[in-house]
Amino acid sequence: MHNQITDVPGVKVGNKENKQALTGCTAILFEGGAVGGVDVRGSAPGTRETDLLNPIHLVDQVHAICLSGGSAFGLDAASGVMKFLEERDIGLDVGVAKVPIVPAAVLFDLSVGDPKVRPDNQMGYEAAKAATTEKFATGNAGAGCGATVGKLASHDSCMKGGLGSASLGLENGVVIGAIVAVNAVGDVREPSTGKIMAGPYQQGKLLDSIELLKENDQPAISAGTNTTIGVIAVNAELSKAEATKVAQMAQNGFARTIFPAHTMLDGDTIFAVATGGKRVPVDVIGGLAASVMEQAVINAVKTAESIGGITAHRDLPTKQ
Repeated sequence: MHNQITDVPGVKVGNKENKQALTGCTAILFEGGAVGGVDVRGSAPGTRETDLLNPIHLVDQVHAICLSGGSAFGLDAASGVMKFLEERDIGLDVGVAKVPIVPAAVLFDLSVGDPKVRPDNQMGYEAAKAATTEKFATGNAGAGCGATVGKLASHDSCMKGGLGSASLGLENGVVIGAIVAVNAVGDVREPSTGKIMAGPYQQGKLLDSIELLKENDQPAISAGTNTTIGVIAVNAELSKAEATKVAQMAQNGFARTIFPAHTMLDGDTIFAVATGGKRVPVDVIGGLAASVMEQAVINAVKTAESIGGITAHRDLPTKQ
């Protein structure tokens, strides 16, 4: 096992990024199909096909999920993932064609690199083409390329966020995996200690986002310019309603690591997918999914690298 979401049978991940423009996308493929659910808890989301995942709606299988930078422009990357899957005859059979079902969510990274360059159809196709069951790059890879955190003081004081992943194997053979692109307005903290790992960084000092809220009730940034997006996968049997519940419970992983989370300034979204297998109680999968998502968030920050004057956790002075 790689301690990544690709440890879950039936899951592939591919990244593509533009390191000059500082944006990218991540394709998570389920070529055999997977039951999906979603929970959107931030108030400024950019999403595609999330209504389809509502348990009252008809289609119950997804074939990929696309996580992307580029704000709403980046939703175009999902079309490239669809094209890749269609060429391989993967999708919902509607008689005259097979339509790949590819929900998507985006984060805002336009202020970091070149705002005129965004993940598009071609980048999404290349991310899907690169998908593998093996270990994949995190940190500044894929949708995490231009991700940042800790922006409540200002965009100028942010630190580097990124792409992270983690997994947990149970004794019964069930594996729960998470992948996340961390681009929060708040700071990221180690859950066991409460220590700030990445957040507002000014004059060589980490600031506390919660304290900033106490001091200033008017945040210095625009709404919708953040967002943490992720996926939980498990090789178990779940209904759409159960997958939706797992996605809801996994949001606790955000709440334990990101301060504040689920704000009006974020579009925090988690998808949950089940590739099939044993029946496991939803409370078991959901409770552990939150823990795995915690570790994925921490992995994103730990593996991120400094870019263009934006400091990463790994480059903080040791005394921080």
